[in-house]
Amino acid sequence: MPPRNKMNMAGMTQVQMLEEHFNHYDSISDGEAQMYRIRSLPRRIMDLKKKGYEFEHQWSRDLTGQRYVRYVLTHSPNRSD
Repeated sequence: MPPRNKMNMAGMTQVQMLEEHFNHYDSISDGEAQMYRIRSLPRRIMDLKKKGYEFEHQWSRDLTGQRYVRYVLTHSPNRSD
């Protein structure tokens, strides 16, 4: 059994959770990734890039002025774009 910190309750890895997320949505931010208990979103995005996913990085500021990046899916190896 893989380490618990890399799986959710359904037994999915963080990469699998993100793949499922991108089946329904075109983007994700670090704050949204924390709902999946993903604390290092840039690392998981790199893992997805190795699998053929492509992303644009859009920098924004929240209401308090804090900068954050939103990863926007531009190509998925699972669907024709």
